[in-house]
Amino acid sequence: MTLIIKNGRVLDPAVKQDVFADVLIRDGKIEKVMPDIQEAADRQIDAAGCFVMPGFIDLHVHLRDPGFEQKETVATGAAAAARGGFTTIVAMPNTKPVVDHADVVNYVHNKAKSVTKVNVLQAGAITKKMEGMQLADIEQMVQAGSPAISEDGKSVMNAYVLQEAMKIAKRLDIPVLSHCEDKNLVNGGVVNADENAKKRELPGITNSVENVIIIRDVQLARETGAKLHLCHCSTKESVEIVRMAKERGNTRITAEVCPHHFTLSSDEMVPGDTNYKMNPPLRTREDVEALRQGLKEDVMDVIATDHAPHTRDEKNDSMLRAPFGIIGLETAAALAYTELVLSGYLTPMQMAEKMSYNPARVLGIDKGSLQPGKAADLVIFDPEKTYRIDASEFASKSRNTPFQGREVTGAVRVTIAGGEVIYQAE
Repeated sequence: MTLIIKNGRVLDPAVKQDVFADVLIRDGKIEKVMPDIQEAADRQIDAAGCFVMPGFIDLHVHLRDPGFEQKETVATGAAAAARGGFTTIVAMPNTKPVVDHADVVNYVHNKAKSVTKVNVLQAGAITKKMEGMQLADIEQMVQAGSPAISEDGKSVMNAYVLQEAMKIAKRLDIPVLSHCEDKNLVNGGVVNADENAKKRELPGITNSVENVIIIRDVQLARETGAKLHLCHCSTKESVEIVRMAKERGNTRITAEVCPHHFTLSSDEMVPGDTNYKMNPPLRTREDVEALRQGLKEDVMDVIATDHAPHTRDEKNDSMLRAPFGIIGLETAAALAYTELVLSGYLTPMQMAEKMSYNPARVLGIDKGSLQPGKAADLVIFDPEKTYRIDASEFASKSRNTPFQGREVTGAVRVTIAGGEVIYQAE
């Protein structure tokens, strides 16, 4: 099977290559990247006016499968990923049962292989049942294919337990994906602790909820030598902590920012609309600007979605009772391009780097590159298309997004995984 992508602007962040060229794909691998390829092919796609980038990699997705299939399944989540340009996604372990042993890892991986060409990688929990007390069988899960461990949805509050997990992660050379939240400091908060919360008489979540755990986890990573990846950073202080840790050296630390946190502040929240309720919450404009600068200056390494589907009935409740979380797979690329590239914070190459090459580096997988011989995971992205986001068109089972009706520029035209077209816009 051969496929030629013609006339695109090829962006390969692995080697900082930015050229107008064709891409020849044969038997699932990239064979050539060069101008005006004239070979015969089974299929040809014209990418004129578009970026051709390595397929996006999302380090932070909730597939809700097993146990919460009314919100999302492996199949629907993977379809949403393909529609968003993602060819590899990492599923979080807070399912039912919790992914704390190899059997559940195998269930997700086997199901994914039967329903999608998207590379679905299942992260393992750090502790049994995600209760924060006893370590899960991390080595067994890694042998089953888990690329990382995480307790996402909560933090491991017992520092000794986390330290022991980091020692194992160091030995196995896998990253710890850290959800930084001091649950004792949350104290019933549901939105950012600022003037907006006071006006609406809602309990607030302070920046310290995130910051104190980031400081702790950075210190533990420094002492153990583990690879630490900080999930969904939302505060201005998080950027400075990461900056200082990197400048100091001797710490293998990376950090991600989600599109909702670099796009929206608490000022944009619509009163009573629980699609604006997420964890961490939307912060102040000052925090948003710090996150954008952190991405611009390459302090923050990755753009990830924290795709968190919930049913309409669950979200159709008060701000106090509705669950935290929004979906993000199908809006991430457009928001990154609109809010960061068109606004001058990122170059198109940096966007490819933070959505593909850097996530691959965090996981230690051989992806995120368009060099000959690499797996043909690609996305063709149209940087000119302007439209309004319409959640009714989503492939995800859920519709809980604050971006309904928002005008954006940039659209995924084609997603290719293993040399096969797995999504093509109409």
